[in-house]
Amino acid sequence: MKIEERVSLENLQKLKEAFEEFEKNGGRSLDVANFRRLVKKCLGLRGISDEQIEELFKKIDYSANNNIDWDEFCTFMQLEFAEKEESIARKKEVNFILPATVTEISHGEPVLNIRSAPDNTVITVREDGTINYWSPELKLKRSKTVFDRPLNRTPKWVTDFTTMSQYNKLILGTGDREIQLYELSSLEPYCQVSGLETVPLRLDYCGTDIDECIILYGDDQGSVNVLIIKSVGEILRTWKKLPKVENIPNIGLESALLSDNISFIHWKVHDDWVTQIKYYDCIRAVISTSNHENSALVVGCTVGTTNVEQQMKEIKEICKDGKLKKGPVIIGPPQKRAEWDQTVFRVYKGVKTYDFCKDHNLLVTGGMDRIIRMWNPYVPGKPTGILRGHTAPVFYLHISSEDSRIYSVSSDNTVKIWDIQDQSCLFTANPKATRIRGDVFACHFAPALKTLYIATDSLAYLSLRIKPQPQPHLIVSHKEPVLCCRYNNEFRQVVSCTEGSVVKVWDYEKGNQVFEFCGAHDDSSITCMAFDNSGRRLVTGGRDGCLKIWNFNNGHCLRTLKKEGDSDEVSDCIYVTMNRNRYVMAVGWDRRIDIYFDQADDLHHVQKPQLHWQDDLRRGHKEDILCIAQCPPNLLATGSYDGEIIVWNMVSGHIYCRLRTPLPQDCSTVAGIDKSVSKVMFLKNCAKKNESTSSLVSSGPQGYINFWNLLNGGKHMGTFQASRLKLNITSIAVSADNLFLYAADQAGYVYVYNIQQYALQGPEQESPKMVNYWRAHLSNVTSLEIIDEDKIILSSSTDCTVRLWSMDGEFIGTFGQPEPWNIYTKNSWKHPAIPYEILVDPLSMPVHQVLQGESSVLDVINNGHNDSDATKPEPQCLQKFPRVLISDENINEEINKVHYPQGCGKRLRHEIYKDMNKPPNHGGPKAYHMLKCFEVNEAPSSYKKPDLSAAGTDPFLSNDTDNNSKDVL
Repeated sequence: MKIEERVSLENLQKLKEAFEEFEKNGGRSLDVANFRRLVKKCLGLRGISDEQIEELFKKIDYSANNNIDWDEFCTFMQLEFAEKEESIARKKEVNFILPATVTEISHGEPVLNIRSAPDNTVITVREDGTINYWSPELKLKRSKTVFDRPLNRTPKWVTDFTTMSQYNKLILGTGDREIQLYELSSLEPYCQVSGLETVPLRLDYCGTDIDECIILYGDDQGSVNVLIIKSVGEILRTWKKLPKVENIPNIGLESALLSDNISFIHWKVHDDWVTQIKYYDCIRAVISTSNHENSALVVGCTVGTTNVEQQMKEIKEICKDGKLKKGPVIIGPPQKRAEWDQTVFRVYKGVKTYDFCKDHNLLVTGGMDRIIRMWNPYVPGKPTGILRGHTAPVFYLHISSEDSRIYSVSSDNTVKIWDIQDQSCLFTANPKATRIRGDVFACHFAPALKTLYIATDSLAYLSLRIKPQPQPHLIVSHKEPVLCCRYNNEFRQVVSCTEGSVVKVWDYEKGNQVFEFCGAHDDSSITCMAFDNSGRRLVTGGRDGCLKIWNFNNGHCLRTLKKEGDSDEVSDCIYVTMNRNRYVMAVGWDRRIDIYFDQADDLHHVQKPQLHWQDDLRRGHKEDILCIAQCPPNLLATGSYDGEIIVWNMVSGHIYCRLRTPLPQDCSTVAGIDKSVSKVMFLKNCAKKNESTSSLVSSGPQGYINFWNLLNGGKHMGTFQASRLKLNITSIAVSADNLFLYAADQAGYVYVYNIQQYALQGPEQESPKMVNYWRAHLSNVTSLEIIDEDKIILSSSTDCTVRLWSMDGEFIGTFGQPEPWNIYTKNSWKHPAIPYEILVDPLSMPVHQVLQGESSVLDVINNGHNDSDATKPEPQCLQKFPRVLISDENINEEINKVHYPQGCGKRLRHEIYKDMNKPPNHGGPKAYHMLKCFEVNEAPSSYKKPDLSAAGTDPFLSNDTDNNSKDVL
């Protein structure tokens, strides 16, 4: 863990006093030695090395003045933690798709409850017994009214319902004190339990074991009633066969309790009717609520110690008579649990709704006082958190354990999403935004669908706006295309910037994320970046036309570089030091070179560019400038969209030479060809020698790379097509010794060429030798950088990834992957594996000459590859085996060796296929390896009856024939 993350408030106070004491002794600011001494003295943290302290000092001293004061230290700490807090908040952003999708329903009784079936079917039940099945998008699938309307008495009405999915049953509670069971699939009546003592207002069901369950209900007397059933399948089948009452098999509760497999317990728990009830098998307890303050929520057992006396009586009867005699059951008044059998939560104005989550050990309650309280279920004295924000009674609560969120709905149709850890409101949807009207009757959140269903006078649902996530097997560094990345040698970090204006800092040696900040250029993409000479500040350029200088370790914007008026997109930028002066130079769509002084004593936050060079104004580029490169001490090169390269003298501002990119011969007459120069790079060792060798490399059309000599007005030294797919080269990198050139194209391929002897003595007609190539990304490679000290290649792409490779193309890993790597330990690299998306992409598959129609099969077998491919490296798979020339005689000889014994029918098929499952022989190429020829015998048209006399029986003779033979004998 970093030092700044381990500083406590007490340590910070000690450090402040130490800074003040140092200032009293005459020191204005601390150098690195004094800062190291104070940190060790005041913080007292174990395991801190001098290197860690020096790294923290460099992060604070972004201007490289080698001293810091207390204000700079506090500013760094405050900005870093503020940006981290904002980063966490961005990750937790959530909202519903607004407005809600509303489905009108026919007028009638209100919807009592909403539940979802295992197949995501939404079930609603009305008071009059109308059951509706809906699709997740609230399209009606089925509707049925299960109650007949009697003529001479009051019709039945439903109080609540639940599902018994294990047994494909739907359970209804009725106002006639009944519990009715229906087939869940057909809604046909199955059976009912009648004669309940009270009306079941709230129902719940839970399967507790194999073929065991609990059906419980809360009533208007404040009682919790528990029906425990064993051998559920057998009991239900028995009830199904009972006489029908009102067209449904019926059994009274007292008759049902005569069975040894059924137990009934009812507890007097609340002093008001039960508003919600549920059994949680994970804690083996029932949680019930009411509007009574002193018994607002009670967590209690189902079978308490108060039943011990009854159990002892039953045991005595069994011991006395040898069996339990069960007579008529008389259901007495409800009992009260012992104090140790329940936990009572007292809540002001009672509890209307609640939810419980075992994973978070959290209980939330809501009610008439409009406050959501968070409780530890084992500590009823005081809530652990209070969520305020609703302006109406809280009607519904749901805890989403996988998201660590709480969803709440109030009676005024306001929906809120809360974060459990921060206890803060993440999102609010008011009725005006959701367009949900009417009184709320029922709510239900479906976790599988991430959808909240609300029943008022109509049915509505709100779906979470889920950001598009990459496929689970894909690893990405960013959520948006990466447009540039760079390696920072000072902190051993990698910084990447994206199209979404996000900057991420990565640990180069391990691959994990260190820091990030968003909105660097507001909503504009970050197109280029550079570090200052100290490596402590980051310069970014964006499509908003401005550049910004950052302390990238805490996301502090130090300065903004911008021209007056409207600005065009910045395409590329560099940081230059010349004669003790420091500059930021940028090019872009304004077709000019913008130069900004970097002065530490400049107090202006927004800085304007210097006057343009006269040659730049008069004779500069006529098209958009796409790239810029500098060669010490005074050369500067820029490339534009029309294929022109201009080399400048930075001291005088005059044009040193002007180069025109040549077009390939096969497309010199084609109109509309892309002539743009996307990359220029100096071969610095060659440029400093001032010889007649190539000193500048540039990209060109159709995947070509051009070499230039800059003496005497410039001379074209050589060109070759680097991309095998003839796609534009998007990035170029050259090793420090000018031995290898690495080029990346728009398809994500990286090509390696040996240029040590290329274009040294004069113009070259041939291409340099291709040493290696591999596919690093799925799409356009936006940055390619060689880290020479470790022999590592850094690449980024618009496929949202930033990756590391060895110089031989071995895959190290993708920044942001779950498993960290050690850059110095090859066993921690992904090699020999490659990214999965590259492995399965069709463009990564090899293309054969035969499929392209360029060669015949025998030509490919005999020659291996065409002469035109002589300069291309041979795949490793072909280097394992010696070349073998195969002729027709070899093929005939092998065919003649294949022999199968005489046979027909099944025997012949057995001989043909018996070798099919043998493992293949990988000893080397073999003539006609994949083909086999067989001799096919003509089967005779008639068969002779086999002589089975030796066996003593003839299976072709029937039993009747055998009997007749015996009679004859």
